[in-house]
Amino acid sequence: MNTQATLQQLRELKLEGMARSYEAILNLPTSSQPGPHELLGQLVQQEMDSKRFKRTQVYLRLSKLRYAAQLEEIKCTPERNLTGEHISLLADCSWVKKAENILITGATGCGKSFIACALGHQACLMGYKTMYLNMNRFIEKVNLAKLDGTFIKLLNQIEKTNLLILDDFGLQPMSADTRLALLQILEDRYHRKATIIASQIPIAQWHEYIADPTLADAILDRLIANAHKIELKGKSLRHNK
Repeated sequence: MNTQATLQQLRELKLEGMARSYEAILNLPTSSQPGPHELLGQLVQQEMDSKRFKRTQVYLRLSKLRYAAQLEEIKCTPERNLTGEHISLLADCSWVKKAENILITGATGCGKSFIACALGHQACLMGYKTMYLNMNRFIEKVNLAKLDGTFIKLLNQIEKTNLLILDDFGLQPMSADTRLALLQILEDRYHRKATIIASQIPIAQWHEYIADPTLADAILDRLIANAHKIELKGKSLRHNK
């Protein structure tokens, strides 16, 4: 058997994980090389791991997360009103699969965005497409899409995303177009896809912030009904840096 030809064929088929594993096995002494069934299993596993890694890197790049945060970096203390158990319950991302939302509130600098990005990073690792937008960027994208006729395309792009993260909710007044766009997006995602909202404003004040009673009722109904709530307490973490 021409092993070099086999290696070349694996690379031509873009089976890079298999090719690397096969090449490494060929470099072992003959007595140490696995049998045919073990060899096949090892090659398939390496290819799956390689594709999973590449997919994760693509998802992380496209997500545009604000912070390269990970769950194990989150500080869980009673002073923050955050426990390790709370975070561990979210670590398997079953809430993404079940299309549940997470609402994170707290004062400026208390780590809302960091937690949101850590959850987004974990979702990418678990194979879920993720999109991060702060509200300024969200409003810009909506306004631009309305102007250039790509609004439906934007809605479809967001609808296909497993996890949408909207950060800094409440820092900028919402126009009528923004309220309607947000309602349409949440309607598309309701019981289908997960959303994270991070805000300095307590949830009890979101209705007032949206500033349109009818739309506020509809928006909050789709956000809060199946949501996990994280209400952060304590001083700004930026003072500790």
